[in-house]
Amino acid sequence: MTAETNKEEKKEQEVKQKKEKSEEQEKIEELTDILKRLQAEFENYKKRVAKESSEFIRCASADLIKKLLPVLDSFEQAIKNKESKEFVKGVELIFAQLSSVLAEAGLKKIECEGKCFDPYCHEVLLQEESDKDGIVLEELQKGYAVYGNVIRTAKVKVGKKRQEDEK
Repeated sequence: MTAETNKEEKKEQEVKQKKEKSEEQEKIEELTDILKRLQAEFENYKKRVAKESSEFIRCASADLIKKLLPVLDSFEQAIKNKESKEFVKGVELIFAQLSSVLAEAGLKKIECEGKCFDPYCHEVLLQEESDKDGIVLEELQKGYAVYGNVIRTAKVKVGKKRQEDEK
């Protein structure tokens, strides 16, 4: 009877092991399926965010262009009346109008003259001997920043300390 009992116990263990393997395999398949779904959801999320981002940029650009259209109209009107004595005054008004629209959009002029040279905001085009070492003497082209981020550096002339001749 012991031999038969051993055979039955072995069969029971084999059945038990097969059942455990089957349950493990089902669990692995279930987790794999969940992982695949999460990956697909994440890919869809990335695509949706990219699409929303590009849509936001298009809307922001359209909004800025809409604000600039009156400036364009003013330029057209000024060009039609270029023979008029008021032409220069009209162009100055248009410049002020354009500056105002861009300032509302976050554009700010980088102040330079008399300030210390800052390589993040200034680009040196010329150096001139001066008592003021490292100070911006003249602004050659304006620089601009949008919400604190420099979009164009100012092109400047910087003072360089005079070298005393030793004899």
